[in-house]
Order: sequence, then C-alpha cells, then structure tokens
Amino acid sequence: MFKGLGQLANLGATMGKLQAMQAELKEKRVTGAAGGGLVEIEATGAGEVLAVRIAPTLMEKPEGPDREMIEDLIASAVNDVSQKAKQMYAETMQDAAGDLNIPGLGDMLNRFGGAQ
Repeated sequence: MFKGLGQLANLGATMGKLQAMQAELKEKRVTGAAGGGLVEIEATGAGEVLAVRIAPTLMEKPEGPDREMIEDLIASAVNDVSQKAKQMYAETMQDAAGDLNIPGLGDMLNRFGGAQ
C-alpha cells in the first residue's frame, strides 16, 4: 500500500532540482546571429532577449540603411537565438529530470529543444 511513498519523496527533491535549474537558465546566456554577425541577439537560457546589436556598417550606408534587409536579419537572429535557448533548456531539463525515469520524457524534451 505504501510502496510509492519513496518515489513521492524523490519527486519532491527532483522538483526542487528542476526549479534550481530554471533559475540557472535565467543566468546563462546564448547568442544568435544573422548576416555573418551583422545582427546579433543575446538572450538568457530561459529565452528572455537581453540585447540586440546591429553592426554600424548596416546603418551607415551612403544610400541609407536598408530597412527591409535589417528587419529580415533581426528576424533570422531572433529565430537563431530562440532555437539555441530551447536547446539549452531541453538539455538542462533532461539532465535534471533524469532521476524521474518516466517513459517518453527524454523524447518529449528532445522534441521541445528541437533535437532529432
């Protein structure tokens, strides 16, 4: 009748570990780029964008900045940093949740992180 109580105690410890890992992700940084580094986006491992850097050469063209190109580069850099943050999140959570031994959990976290 009380066989599962030990697993409940482990679940509480694992949940605490997961919360610590989420806090750690907020401290980690990832960078996404586009256009060979002309646009860079810095974000936390939790996906919060911290900075957008645009190379001065994009803004200082004699004919003026190419707004459409800059917008496309920003979108590509955001997608790049988002993918990297998701991958970092999935890897971190998979490591933290390894003790749970729930069938399919690893596959689910890999899909979330974009790994195949």
